[in-house]
Amino acid sequence: MKNFFIFVWETIKIVILALLIVLPIRYFVFQPFIVRGQSMEPNFQNGNYLIIDEISYRFKEPARGEVIVFRYPYNPSQRYIKRIIGLPGETIEIRDTQVYVFDKNGQKITLKEDTYLPETDITIGSLKLILGIGEFFVMGDNRPSSSDSRSWGVLPRQNIIGRVLFRLLPLDEISKISLPAYSE
Repeated sequence: MKNFFIFVWETIKIVILALLIVLPIRYFVFQPFIVRGQSMEPNFQNGNYLIIDEISYRFKEPARGEVIVFRYPYNPSQRYIKRIIGLPGETIEIRDTQVYVFDKNGQKITLKEDTYLPETDITIGSLKLILGIGEFFVMGDNRPSSSDSRSWGVLPRQNIIGRVLFRLLPLDEISKISLPAYSE
């Protein structure tokens, strides 16, 4: 009987220690996210299991081209996944199926979107928008089927949860998510 209580006590200590290690990592460093919908196809499919890095943005600002998960501005209980196109202080212009980004000095920034967008996809919409402090412009990779900053406006910095770090499922697509090369 004494051995049984020792076994139970040791098991309880191991479970408590595991929870003390795992829970802070899960809630403050890395978080799982399952893609729902087709707004990020062909790069992310419905049902992809992703790991989100929540800690990087405490030390650096989000960068153009990063795929992020955020709380939808009009319903913070919903989480969305999109790609950052415009940064605070920049001007975004969409016309003639093209996206144009201009820095604070009016210099054009060339987006090399051919690395992640299919050639057949066109960007629908017409707008010109100057981003304020702490505002980002985000778009889905599947432009014709994405609800993004074109339809609901800018993304406030405080809504960003983190950047997509890894794809874990499906197993044949396990990968680290890299940042596209833009010329700025």
